[in-house]
Amino acid sequence: MTSVALAFSGGLDTTVCVPLLKEEYGYDEVIGVNVDVGQPTEEFDEAEETAEALGLDIHVVDAKEEFADLCFDAVKANADYQGYPLGTALARPVIAEAILGVAEEQGCDAIAHGCTGKGNDQLRFEAVWRGSDLEVIAPVRELGLTREWEIDYAAEKDLPVEAGDGGVWSIDENIWSRAVEGGKLENPDYEPPEDIYEWTAEPEGETTIEITFEEGVPVAVDGEAMDPVPLIQHLNEYAGGYGVGRTDVMEDRMLGLKVRENYEHPAATVLLTAHQALEDLVLTKNERSFKKGIEQEWSEKAYEGLVFAPVVDALDAFVDETQDVVTGTATVKVSGGDCRVVARDSEYAVYSEEMASFNTEDVAGIAQSDATGVAKYHGLQERLANDVKASVSKPELATDGSGETDTSE
Repeated sequence: MTSVALAFSGGLDTTVCVPLLKEEYGYDEVIGVNVDVGQPTEEFDEAEETAEALGLDIHVVDAKEEFADLCFDAVKANADYQGYPLGTALARPVIAEAILGVAEEQGCDAIAHGCTGKGNDQLRFEAVWRGSDLEVIAPVRELGLTREWEIDYAAEKDLPVEAGDGGVWSIDENIWSRAVEGGKLENPDYEPPEDIYEWTAEPEGETTIEITFEEGVPVAVDGEAMDPVPLIQHLNEYAGGYGVGRTDVMEDRMLGLKVRENYEHPAATVLLTAHQALEDLVLTKNERSFKKGIEQEWSEKAYEGLVFAPVVDALDAFVDETQDVVTGTATVKVSGGDCRVVARDSEYAVYSEEMASFNTEDVAGIAQSDATGVAKYHGLQERLANDVKASVSKPELATDGSGETDTSE
């Protein structure tokens, strides 16, 4: 008997995939897999109800801790994509790994998803799965299915789905971010209504939040030690109450499409802001400058779902080396949807208040007058270049535009 493991959410796409995998691909058994990275409880309830109606065996894998660890890796790398904290992109490889684990445990012959051929997730899932010996199947993409066809097919087969679009907006939620797209939001000129937001209130009020880090990892909020998952959940609720963490972005997908996405990410905003501030205090100028390129590459690979690539291991090695000294606290003020640093402290600070003070005459035995020689040399080459340009006369061009000098009298 042949079997296939299906990434199953209970939505229209994955629901129609169940009979299609049997009818069109000839598999005897379909095993559903749902991975918990912090979605709302009702989503799991709906998925289980749909699976039961389909007679589908479903496995639910709790991967919140693994996902939170990856989110904190993203904090250490100050990762963002085109101005917003990565969320969905980080979750997909974790989900893919969990589904693959179930498929291998159950002795499946293949593994499948319900992604279309237009989005990023097909690539993120398959980047993980194609490293296995299992056949990879994408019914919606391979059969060229449209949403209208799926709705008609579901009605014909009496499948347990409703309208087929899950509401006005398409929403993807995990503990790190909430992504909203679709409907009128596809029009870049449409101003989103307040009701698309659930994690963040209308921006108003203000408070301060102190984040404690140990080697780049957030470990406490306002002095209270917390494990990764509850720490993220606490900040989502606390900072979200002040409207922090909203992003409206025109995002460039991997396949070249430009799409409009709206995100909510209160905890990510606070932690990334605080972490960057602490790094600014403890890292040298050269470390900070070089790390910018590392962060950009890390973010690009994470967006592509390639966090398990060898190059990311190498990037992580550099990041982890810098994080040895990223221990201390950073205090951010959240106000009217804004999040900014107001204080930071670390025993590893590459900073001396005495040296920086205007009231101190010398710096570590170096007199102010010692800088005179440096000041004379500073910009010397640029001044020389400007003088040379000014002293060399250029030949006049002929009036006919030939470029030859007119020597006639």
